[in-house]
Amino acid sequence: MTAIDQFPLIPRDALFGNPTRAQGKISPDGTWLSWLAPVDGTLNIWLAPRDNPDDAKAITSSTDRPIRDHFWAPDGKSVGYIQDKGGDENFLLYRIDIASGEEICLTPFEETRVQIVGSSETILDEVLVGLNNRDPQFHDVHRLNLNTGALELVYENNGFAGFMADDSLSLRMAFQQNEAGGTDFFRFAGGEVEAEPFESTEMEDAMTTSPSGYTVDGSILYWMDSRGRNTAALYAQDTATGERTLIAEDDKADISGAMQNPKTGEIQAYAVNYLKTEWTAIDPEIKASLDWLGTQFDGKYGLMSRTEDDRTWIVWNDPVSEPIAAHIYDRDAGTLTPFYVARPELEGTPLQPLHPIEITSRDGLTLPSYLTLPAGSDADGSGRPSAPVPMVLLVHGGPWARDGYGFNSTHQMLANRGYAVLSVNFRGSTGFGKDFLNAANLEWGLKMHDDLIDAVDWAVAEGIAIKNKVAIMGGSYGGYATLAGLAFTPDVFACGVDIVGPSNLETLLGTIPPYWAPMVKIFHERMGNPETEEGLALLKAASPLYKADQIIKPLLIAQGANDPRVKQDESDQIVGAMKDAGIPVTYVLYPDEGHGFAKPANSISFFAVAENFLAACIGGRAEPLGDVLKPSTAEIVEGEDHVKGLKAALS
Repeated sequence: MTAIDQFPLIPRDALFGNPTRAQGKISPDGTWLSWLAPVDGTLNIWLAPRDNPDDAKAITSSTDRPIRDHFWAPDGKSVGYIQDKGGDENFLLYRIDIASGEEICLTPFEETRVQIVGSSETILDEVLVGLNNRDPQFHDVHRLNLNTGALELVYENNGFAGFMADDSLSLRMAFQQNEAGGTDFFRFAGGEVEAEPFESTEMEDAMTTSPSGYTVDGSILYWMDSRGRNTAALYAQDTATGERTLIAEDDKADISGAMQNPKTGEIQAYAVNYLKTEWTAIDPEIKASLDWLGTQFDGKYGLMSRTEDDRTWIVWNDPVSEPIAAHIYDRDAGTLTPFYVARPELEGTPLQPLHPIEITSRDGLTLPSYLTLPAGSDADGSGRPSAPVPMVLLVHGGPWARDGYGFNSTHQMLANRGYAVLSVNFRGSTGFGKDFLNAANLEWGLKMHDDLIDAVDWAVAEGIAIKNKVAIMGGSYGGYATLAGLAFTPDVFACGVDIVGPSNLETLLGTIPPYWAPMVKIFHERMGNPETEEGLALLKAASPLYKADQIIKPLLIAQGANDPRVKQDESDQIVGAMKDAGIPVTYVLYPDEGHGFAKPANSISFFAVAENFLAACIGGRAEPLGDVLKPSTAEIVEGEDHVKGLKAALS
């Protein structure tokens, strides 16, 4: 018996099924609690009186796609959520009246994606929304009455990528991509956009510099800003004089977030997320509350919701190796009342710690990374196994995103099956300054990929991974990295799992959603411009499709048919190329999903196929497939013979 076999398998359902509860919130006046929880297997919004939490009822009745986000209207009279159809990302806005229970769609349009442009602390029954129902490329700004549903056009947009409003719901700023690939910021005057920008960035600062909102009185504009420096710092700009004051900075990481006073909008605390998130309070009362909460919890904690008077908070706690829990924090009484445990079925299971680490790339960059080890492999808790184990390199999407510290269902499942799991913030990942971000420009399939290979070499050299038993897995960009790993470096990985990954960067850029068009230059500057001979050559060289015949290791591909970002054709193309070359591949298609899996039955079925695929490739454990495919919509397009038990599960 190996060390891992002493520990029970954690059921897939417990990790990827519906949470018991999630996303707890409190109404602005503190009288109601709300959260997400299943109704007949689909996540819906629930409501209960604060003084009688057991008197709970579902106030929505979604039967198909789960509701994954909800919010309280500022006046507390309604709860809202956004929802798309089948993963198409055309999100519409819905409202549930608290008094009557009536549910209506506030934006009843076809092929429309709603954006929240602005809300207010003083105008409690209205918000500004952007709607692209006139022109799919551009969001026109409307004033929406949350109680009557009345929509009033505020600004017809024919060229701007976004807007910012103040507390009076007056448009104050418009953003537009400039010729350099940066951003121009324009003021509004008399309801119209001024001809010349009052602030601009070059391309190098475009993703690390942005306005963060106004104070309630409109006198201060906050910025996250990397201009003239590496990491994005927090600044306050006087809107009358233009004078800027530095509030916070960090040498290793960008300022990642801030808490603002609900009444004034002034910054009360800010966060820095390098390997872990650390909060620093400016306001003494907020500092006292955060300091006290820090004595009550292990792992991470944070604020999910707060009342209008700011005396009651909903606080989440993520111990990492225990399920996430939520508490009601009474700031006056200094008490924490348990609200819920998100996944109580995980209590007592062998969840493993997440180890933050730093890996050095071949050209000297520091890659902030995270490692999970199988239960029983690290007896002394050193973060290194006593003997090398099979490993999965789990690559994040984006690529302009990042891995972070916290509970991760995929890490936990893979570690429970006997694998080390390594997630690497390769160059291009966000949050670590613009130099790290821009080191990835025009490096798809090149230095970005080298960082992943360097991480594998590090894990082998450190005695973590068995050299010939390393798999690569990821979604979106992580799916691309999987395809690139098997096509460009076929000897490094034993197998790969690609989830909605692009195989052809030229067709990827040619089929982006129309509302991304105002920002397309940043893709061209960072990936390669298909309109130039040099850029097109770069994109083709970095596209795994053109080297599909070099894939010699097992590959599993999963795709959502309605994905608006990475179209189904991205998976179809490479599967077709591999078939033409006589190379085996397993291809799972979900006709009712988009860019990833929203429905738990689909997510569970995919990870069931994936864990059995990995077990055959690199020798870990797997929960048998059984009848896991039946509740899902999974279609096995190719390769049912290449995954143990898959053919039987289909029958």
